Amino acid sequence: MSAVNSDMRLVIAGAGGRMGRALIHAVAATKGLVLAGAVEAAGSAVIGRDAGELAGLGANGIKVVSDVAPLLKEADGLIEFTIPAATLAFAELTAAAGIVHVIGTTGHSAEEEAVIAKVASRVTIVKSGNMSLGVNLLAALTRRVAQTLNADYDIEIFEMHHNKKIDAPSGTALLLGRAAADGRGIDLSDRSARGRDGMTGARRSGDIGFASLRGGTVVGEHTVIFAGPAERVELTHRAEDRMIFARGALHAALWARKQKPGLYTMADVLGLANI
Repeated sequence: MSAVNSDMRLVIAGAGGRMGRALIHAVAATKGLVLAGAVEAAGSAVIGRDAGELAGLGANGIKVVSDVAPLLKEADGLIEFTIPAATLAFAELTAAAGIVHVIGTTGHSAEEEAVIAKVASRVTIVKSGNMSLGVNLLAALTRRVAQTLNADYDIEIFEMHHNKKIDAPSGTALLLGRAAADGRGIDLSDRSARGRDGMTGARRSGDIGFASLRGGTVVGEHTVIFAGPAERVELTHRAEDRMIFARGALHAALWARKQKPGLYTMADVLGLANI
């Protein structure tokens, strides 16, 4: 691992995906960061491609590979927007290498979350359902509003994403749901309402509802609705470019480099925990 005052060397996993390409592009534009490697799953069509060309930057001499372990020996951190199973494998490897791990992957099960938390006793991990400043500020505001408004205000969370997204509700929607649940002092897993269809009966008081839409090329749209007697309070965030997530992930990596092992969130990175 290089000294903290030197450039941070980052490996980008999921390099062929939308976020992977955005991250490679963002690393090249960020002072204090250098690209140490680019990784994709074995069998991917982009294996062997130049990472810079893949990201629209022109050749940078770094080829996309499938074996991440050798890269981690010469790196200070890994950022991944991949799939849940890959996250667990990466976590063990980053822990063994003693480097920062930033997780932008969503859709983990409760069991997978527990594994990540256990590994975090040995490595510095930043994990968030969304890496943008705006969304994490929205989560902090959601928690505060949920705490302020009583149970007469029903909480519903709406989200829409592009037609290639594979998990629902989105990681961001769940991030917002957990913030609302924290504000109300309830367990989201016990009070989450999803997939309403048919004769559902009246809405159960105190539930937090979710609605997921998929279509087109929508980067991400989220609204938290507090629907009370004769009025609604709505908090909305619209993402217009994936670079907001990439820049947030890079900020998280630089911040995490100075932290001791543990599991952190973007609220920690951005100092929003007490809002």
